[in-house]
Amino acid sequence: MTQMFLPVAEDSGESGQDTVSLSMSMSELDDPGDGKSKKKRGRPGRPPAPNKKPRKSPLEKCPMGVQRGRKANGMAQQNGEGDPVTLFEVVKQGKSAMQSVVDDWIESYKQDRDLALLDLINFFIQCSGCKGTVRIEMFRNMQNAEIIRKMTEEFDEDSGDYPLTISGPLWKKFRYNFSEFICVLIRQCQYSIIYDEYMMDTVISLLTGLSDSQVRAFRHTSTLAAMKLMTALVNVALNLSINQDNTQRQYEAERNKMVGKRANEKLELLLQRRKELQENQDEIENMMNSIFKGIFVHRYRDAIAEIRAICIEEIGVWMKMYSDAFLNDSYLKYVGWTLHDRQGEVRLKCLKALQNLYTNRELFTKLELFTNRFKDRIVSMTLDKEYDVAVEAIRLVTLILQGSEDALSNEDCENVYHLVYSAHRPVAVAAGEFLHRKLFSRHDPQAEEALAKRRGRSSPNGNLIRMLVLFFLETSFISSSQELLKDWECMTELLLEEPVQGEEVLTDRQESALIELTVCTIRQAAEAHPPVGRGTGKRVLTAKERKTQIDDKNKLTEHFIMALPMLLSKYQTDAEKVANLLQIPQYFDLDVYSAGRMEKHLDALLKQIKFVVEKHTDTEVLEACSKTYSILCSEEYTIMNRVDISRSQLIDDLADRFNHSVEELLQAGEEADDDDIYNVLSTLKKLTAFHNAHDLTRWDLFGNCYRLLRTGIEQGSMPEQIAVQALQCSHYSILWQLVKITEGAPSKDDLLALRRVVKSFLAMCQQCLSNVNTPVKEQAFMLLCDLLMIFSHQLTTGSREGLQPLVFNPDSSLQNELLNFILDHVFIDQDDENQSIEGDEEDEANKIEALHKRRNLLAAFSKLIIYDIVDMPAAADIFKHYMKYYNDYGDIIKETLSKTRQTDKILCAKTLILSLQQLFNELIQDQGPNLDRTSSHVSGIKELARRFALTFGLDQIKTREAVATLHKDGIEFAFKYQNPKGPEYPPPNLAFLEVLCEFSSKLLRQDKKTVHSYLEKFMTEQMMERREDIWLPLISYRNSLLTGGDEDRMSITSGSSSSKAGSIRSKKGRPAMHKKRIEEESVESSWMMRNDTLQTPGALQTPQLTSTVLRENPRQAAEHLPEQNSEPGSESDYVHNPQMQMSWLGQQKMEEVNRKERTAMNYMKARSGGVRQTVRGLMEDDAEPIFEDVMMSSRGQLEDMSEEFEDTMVIDLPPSRNRRERAELRPDFFDSAAMIEDDL
Repeated sequence: MTQMFLPVAEDSGESGQDTVSLSMSMSELDDPGDGKSKKKRGRPGRPPAPNKKPRKSPLEKCPMGVQRGRKANGMAQQNGEGDPVTLFEVVKQGKSAMQSVVDDWIESYKQDRDLALLDLINFFIQCSGCKGTVRIEMFRNMQNAEIIRKMTEEFDEDSGDYPLTISGPLWKKFRYNFSEFICVLIRQCQYSIIYDEYMMDTVISLLTGLSDSQVRAFRHTSTLAAMKLMTALVNVALNLSINQDNTQRQYEAERNKMVGKRANEKLELLLQRRKELQENQDEIENMMNSIFKGIFVHRYRDAIAEIRAICIEEIGVWMKMYSDAFLNDSYLKYVGWTLHDRQGEVRLKCLKALQNLYTNRELFTKLELFTNRFKDRIVSMTLDKEYDVAVEAIRLVTLILQGSEDALSNEDCENVYHLVYSAHRPVAVAAGEFLHRKLFSRHDPQAEEALAKRRGRSSPNGNLIRMLVLFFLETSFISSSQELLKDWECMTELLLEEPVQGEEVLTDRQESALIELTVCTIRQAAEAHPPVGRGTGKRVLTAKERKTQIDDKNKLTEHFIMALPMLLSKYQTDAEKVANLLQIPQYFDLDVYSAGRMEKHLDALLKQIKFVVEKHTDTEVLEACSKTYSILCSEEYTIMNRVDISRSQLIDDLADRFNHSVEELLQAGEEADDDDIYNVLSTLKKLTAFHNAHDLTRWDLFGNCYRLLRTGIEQGSMPEQIAVQALQCSHYSILWQLVKITEGAPSKDDLLALRRVVKSFLAMCQQCLSNVNTPVKEQAFMLLCDLLMIFSHQLTTGSREGLQPLVFNPDSSLQNELLNFILDHVFIDQDDENQSIEGDEEDEANKIEALHKRRNLLAAFSKLIIYDIVDMPAAADIFKHYMKYYNDYGDIIKETLSKTRQTDKILCAKTLILSLQQLFNELIQDQGPNLDRTSSHVSGIKELARRFALTFGLDQIKTREAVATLHKDGIEFAFKYQNPKGPEYPPPNLAFLEVLCEFSSKLLRQDKKTVHSYLEKFMTEQMMERREDIWLPLISYRNSLLTGGDEDRMSITSGSSSSKAGSIRSKKGRPAMHKKRIEEESVESSWMMRNDTLQTPGALQTPQLTSTVLRENPRQAAEHLPEQNSEPGSESDYVHNPQMQMSWLGQQKMEEVNRKERTAMNYMKARSGGVRQTVRGLMEDDAEPIFEDVMMSSRGQLEDMSEEFEDTMVIDLPPSRNRRERAELRPDFFDSAAMIEDDL
């Protein structure tokens, strides 16, 4: 077959050059020596060539307003209103067959080609959405560039939409009709018109000019038209090539005949036909080269993704349609380069184009170089962020694997393997198909079936499952066809049958993997759940899926009812295998036992489970046995009685052995040997595992367990494993007794008996907290927390007031012991020597397990605080470790803080300040009274205070009283002790005010004045005048309170300029007269006279006074609305709103407070006149640094907004209208500054 040579043009020079050169290059004359010279192609809009006979256009023969009529489905038939129907409207409506539309146009072209071409030009212009029309004068007298410029001026600037981008079914159909029209046009013209050197020159020149336009609509529409035109020409070229080959074969056959039989006339005709075909081939090549070099090489990298996608999609069609000419590296490189496109739509077109090529095995040799060059990119695209692209990339890799297994390395395959567990199902399915193809590419079904018959197997999938097990062991992935994964008969045969000579035996590791695979497939089939991470919550199964689930459950039940006892019998000594196999009965349809009369298989299963219980002491195996008995003993099944008898016999035997072994152990005392200990421990572990899921109270296991614990405490010689199991078993016994009491109508004696049992066991656990063995202490602590939670005041809720005798409240000593246990066993530092070394996975796993255990301990104690079982001030010792142990326990501490604030905001605030006070006291003890305020320890306390401040959220009204209480306690702590050196020295705790500054931003403006007034009660006149560095905490704190308030007092850090600014601010923000009077009458809030302060750093005590107003119905707050003239959160609200007033003081105390405050105010006014100037002069030098130091922590608040808790208001600002509009602006195609580059 003759190959067509198509030179490839690189992108060089200006793409927007004048189209005259293109037209002239296509109309060059052949050798003039030839008898027949080709006509020179006429340039649209130019006079005819000299060798052409001039003729008049029909438009010259008649006026412009008169148009010739056409056929009913033709171009310009008169409609009812006298307006012609354009070619664009005919194609858009799609009511006529495209073949008929094209035939009508060809007929009109034969009659007058200028008028027909004018219709075709306007068709492309109107398909671009342009409202302008090319007239006959413009067509004849203007260059293409001038016509396009004129059309650009008439383009509708108001809308950015055009037919190819408008949504809706009509325009979607138009795109298809538009492409079909071009293809049918070339197909119908391929034998004559396209070779007349006029029509194709005109169309290609127009499309080339439009594709270089700066208007997106012109560029998009012309590119689509040119690419479809190119596709149609490729099809014509392919037909010409085939005809040439046929003609050449006929010529060779005729020429090889004998001279006498040779027909010379036929040879001449064949030569003439071959020459015509070659000339036509050359013509088509020139056209395709013009389109490729003039349009494709520029538009395949256009700025618009849709245009790039069109180019790549069509070049894929060319390479598949005419592979001899286009499937080479010169064209493939464009697809390879575009694989890196930034838009997923374009990358998707590249992959689909390549899939069409790799599907044909015959083309693999031509794609070999491309595969080697771009294979890595294709494999990396399997992880594309666009799921559609990733799916197609996996499918392409699968096609490459089918063509040549050597093309992909093991690393390439492994990159695809793990995608079988993708959360996106299509990606996982595509990866599963790849994996199946890779694993079973050498699978011979006939050979497998023959082998299965020889071995007597019911399934031929034995080797396939073996390969699946090997792959699972290597990669820990499971993926295969549903039929293979549900072939439980084959899996069971592989596990049970004895291998014959010459057949490879499953290793112990492979058997464990196969059992694990079997259980996983059973669970997924019975529950019909998607793989982990892929489901989006509970999904309602369809009727078909539900039927499949029922069928699978019946199938696995009927099979494993008979097979499971045999599997347990074979592997009963292997703990791991038995634990997995015992999970299978929970997925059975247990009615099959009685409906199918398979009780003998049930007896066999119970017998095997009993053997497993007798042989194993592993906790996981025993719990699996206990769970299996629990499932089989369900009252809804008729097999319950049979299973209950078997279970009672087993427990009777275990209980008798336990009681006997306990007596022997206690009698032996310190002389007990290992056998005595083992007998007690083994039976106790089994009974504990069963007691978890079964009520064993009638065997009275609590008595002997309590004896073991008491003996261990008295003698101190009880093995820790026995003590741990005895604690757990006793705990289960108490819970089962509680279940009996809550479900029935207990008598008073029953309640008192259980109370004595619980009280004695709690005391036993409390004593165990001082045990030398850590496992015993941890077990006792967890059980204490659980029992205190269960037998708390919440036990009587839900109409269960009769259970009040069972309520236990921990006393202070027990609370302190629990807290000390947390501090000693949870908040501990890891030794540097214990840090895991690189590659020590076992040590790292142990560290993770230990951390998980410590987190459980902390969570158990935190629940006691949250549910008000342990006093909230105990949480101070936990809160103070928030920053230090943030990575390990930050989430638990944060949740505890959030829940306690919901319980009592004020008490929570007092607990927070208490935790800071404890840290401050510890720092004083370590460093002495003279603290280095720049040290990391002080910075750590300040950072913790800043984090605490963030937890109060943005609603200052909601946390107003809590924040004020926090400041009150902090001030009292700072001035709690006087300096023994004298009053001229600062109090020892004065530096704590610097920590308190972090909470000043959470005060309302009017509350800052109140807090400042309260602070001045503790200050002497000498303190106000001191300016040394040691007094900076007090200065900073005062400054933080005065900043942002109604500054009726001059700031102590302000100079003359700042005082002027302050006065201006005061004038602007001056309150109304009635508000000012209210402020003068009530400047001290309820928290200023509270007596419920926490003692620090002494023992933790519950506050004696608790606000009852805060516990009222929150709906009452809606009844007290502020006045319309009142600013929200103003002091008038605080006075008139009952929830913001003092909650426990009477009217007499209020009057006394007001009187004292007025006295203090008068004193301050009298003193400020003489002292203010001195203060101002002393502080001018230090004002700026102090102000910066105070404001530093405020600026840091923006960095940790993520620390907000549940009561924090979330602010979600919508994007501004200007930003939205800016993001949606379309480029201005008529502004020279916004023009798109030609090479984009």
